[in-house]
Amino acid sequence: MAKGYWVAHVDVNDMETYKHYIAANAEPFAAYGARFLTRGGERVVKDGAARARTVVIEFPRYEDALACYESEAYQNAKALRDPVSMGDLVIIRGYDG
Repeated sequence: MAKGYWVAHVDVNDMETYKHYIAANAEPFAAYGARFLTRGGERVVKDGAARARTVVIEFPRYEDALACYESEAYQNAKALRDPVSMGDLVIIRGYDG
């Protein structure tokens, strides 16, 4: 069974307000077994352009990653994030080679 991943690239315009999103997303992430692999850590952009933060979150199954995003709890958290950030998010099935 393949794991699922969220890969997000985010620019945050108001970190104090964004902290409310971080607090609100904890519940749905716990409910769907999410685990942060990276959360805005040190990086080097080698090709192209990137937003200020890169976040990678692992879920036990691809279906969990999709369900978490669609959940009411996550959508409520996202509503706190949207006004103070710009981002790109891809939900991807892990390689089950």
